[in-house]
Amino acid sequence: MPDVFADLVGQDDAVDTLRRAAASAAAVLRAAHLPAPSATAVDSDDDLAALAEADEGAADGGTATAVDPGAGMTHAWIFTGPPGSGRSVAARAFAAALQCVHGTGCGTCPGCHTTLAGTHADVRLVAPEGLSIGVGEMRALVLRAASTPSGGRWQVVIIEDADRLTEAAGNALLKAVEEPPPRTVFLLCAPSTHPEDVSVTIRSRCRVVPLRQPSAAAVAEVLAARDGIAPDVAQWAAAAAQGHVGRARRLARDPEARQRRDAVLAVPRRLTGVGTALDAASALIEAAEAEAAASVAESDAAERAALQTALGAGGTGRGAAGATRGSAGQLKDLEKRQKSRATRAQRDALDRALVDLAGFYRDALTSALRAPVAPVHTDTAALAEAGGQKWAPEGALRRLEAVLECRAAIEANVKPRIAVEAMMLSLWRG
Repeated sequence: MPDVFADLVGQDDAVDTLRRAAASAAAVLRAAHLPAPSATAVDSDDDLAALAEADEGAADGGTATAVDPGAGMTHAWIFTGPPGSGRSVAARAFAAALQCVHGTGCGTCPGCHTTLAGTHADVRLVAPEGLSIGVGEMRALVLRAASTPSGGRWQVVIIEDADRLTEAAGNALLKAVEEPPPRTVFLLCAPSTHPEDVSVTIRSRCRVVPLRQPSAAAVAEVLAARDGIAPDVAQWAAAAAQGHVGRARRLARDPEARQRRDAVLAVPRRLTGVGTALDAASALIEAAEAEAAASVAESDAAERAALQTALGAGGTGRGAAGATRGSAGQLKDLEKRQKSRATRAQRDALDRALVDLAGFYRDALTSALRAPVAPVHTDTAALAEAGGQKWAPEGALRRLEAVLECRAAIEANVKPRIAVEAMMLSLWRG
């Protein structure tokens, strides 16, 4: 039988926690004598009062209001872990388990199916299209989340990349987390619980679910078993993706993704002087821009066409000219959002390239140290070994640190071209 948690790779502890919490949430609904999952809404004030009473838990020390402290069901959760660990996958799966008719996350009932498909009326997903999530969007979301579930068991709000909340948006969310509606659950996804990622006040009111980077063997097993990828290709892609399931799947299936990776791993051989270092930086930036443009082109065109149609573009009836004149502001707002999304897509593409490059210098470092660990990039292991012998451990470590510092600089909003050029010069100098 399918399982909503089936796509979470190597996260047994987290899955066990979420299963028990979903079962606790189902028990609360039964104890409060709420309508069956197929009902359209909760109409009885007594039902809401009963649920609110059941929801009263330990608020000691800022802990989130608990439905069942023993099973760990709370109104607010934070899923943390490195990229590719499955933060958003875990949040969606947990949302499906909460909406499951059987309360188990069976994967086959309407609640599970519609949640995973993104069509459940009581599950709202917030994913930043740009570099941040603004206060206006968050206030509107909190207002809608306060309503009674229309057809499901809970109102569930999933916030991907909660570390991208602006300060004002975080404050708007904090008020909702401090005083949650009786049947609303907030699921936040963030790299960590560091104050730079999630504010201390929000974190103190949430239960944290830490996810770890799955092993290459576990990722390879999933690719081979679920996606039908040849075992040798699955093993190579899993190692190259460094535990990122989605990226491993792309590398195994997409020839263009493999070509982009090959171009990045060719960078160390090109660094023979200042000129070649700057040329390599330009090539890396341009490749990221091209990849980002290709990834958003189709959605941008579809959004623009849909908006123009909604505004009456091409119409000849009465008032069509006036409607067209009034559409300029909305089109400008759409272009602004699309530009912000393209910027984020470019940074994401560049970050993937930097992760590949960091993997190469990590292989060079482990080779120089003669560490008994498998290489990240098996197809460039010989080149990395030669680099490790040439640079010695200190030189390989400095180069690895230069790549990691470039990632941190871009995350801190340094212009990508400046950060990448500085990195390339550091790689050349060693």
